[in-house]
Amino acid sequence: MSTERWEIDSSHSGIHFSVRHLVIAKVRGQFSRWTGTLEVPGTDFTRASLDVVIDASSIDTGVADRDAHLRSGDFFDVEGYPEITFKSTSVKATGPDRLHVGGTLTIKGVTRDVVLDVEVLGQAKDPWGNERAAFSATTSVDRREFGLTWNQALETGGVMVGDRIDITIDIEAVRQAAAQVA
Repeated sequence: MSTERWEIDSSHSGIHFSVRHLVIAKVRGQFSRWTGTLEVPGTDFTRASLDVVIDASSIDTGVADRDAHLRSGDFFDVEGYPEITFKSTSVKATGPDRLHVGGTLTIKGVTRDVVLDVEVLGQAKDPWGNERAAFSATTSVDRREFGLTWNQALETGGVMVGDRIDITIDIEAVRQAAAQVA
């Protein structure tokens, strides 16, 4: 059985996150520069492997001063740790068009196991004859487990930044022709 390579089309995909701010609200953001590939045995996505590399400096919450702080040593320390990576280690079908994708997430030099809850959205040919597949995934991580511990106590109780980060990933991948893979 041959293995197909699928490149993630980052112009039609996104990695987004949200975190509580001041206990009561949510701040949302994204990473704008990243790449990824799926290696799929035959056409069986339940046996696929996924590798993603994110440019940590591409974090974007829409507020330049906050983004600069997030790039600093208080958070992602992008000078010392320029990349965030995810490598899948397992895929398990959990229902029709549903998968759990286990893998290792590395942020700021710390690697932890995470599970992505994935919805398989389908496949289609684009107008240029390329085969595309789409997926939507969610997970949550505790930022403190990755050394992202900066915070500030509020005089009214609570803290400025929540610990749980909710992550949503929307992927559109393009199957590569055999000549492109070789």
